[in-house]
Amino acid sequence: MFWGDDMEIDLTWIRETGLDTETGISYTGGEDKYVSALMRFYKNYEKNRARITEYLDAKDYESYMITVHALKSNARMIGAPELSSLFETLEMAARNREFEVIDAQNGTALQEYDALIQKLSPMGSLGDVRAADEISADIAKQTADKLLAALDDFDDEEAKKQAKALSGYPFRLTQAEKLKDAVAFIEDFMYDEAAEIIRQIATAIE
Repeated sequence: MFWGDDMEIDLTWIRETGLDTETGISYTGGEDKYVSALMRFYKNYEKNRARITEYLDAKDYESYMITVHALKSNARMIGAPELSSLFETLEMAARNREFEVIDAQNGTALQEYDALIQKLSPMGSLGDVRAADEISADIAKQTADKLLAALDDFDDEEAKKQAKALSGYPFRLTQAEKLKDAVAFIEDFMYDEAAEIIRQIATAIE
């Protein structure tokens, strides 16, 4: 596993933050993909934290729910189950309009989020971290289009090829699981069902 100019990453210090790295690696599909996911989690911190505050101040609970849902999935993906659970509580509270729960729990969740990011501060010095087979958003969008075209043409081999290539995009856990479902549909020649899933997850490419 490498970052920057082929410099190897040692996971020891990451484990010492309290993250369940083995679970994270199993979710993401490998050590390099795990570290890449961890870097995205770290880099998106300021943006996501600001959004939470902004949406709460505006009482925009729909956007708030979407943000904490994504953080729930991302925290689970990197092996932070306790933080994931806190964000899940906030997600369900927003969904059910339980504003008193949000008022009581939001601060705690953000404190835990802040604390984890502080522990991950060495990530800031690692430069660009990307798994060997990871593809950019632009390439992923092109690949999704090629996959949909292959499904429309009933081209089994091309569809499998493009689905494999699309798996190189760092989807969140929910979308990654949906992509696996699409691959299973392709294996069963259920192209319409696979195409519907691909259209759904393509909206998460950004």
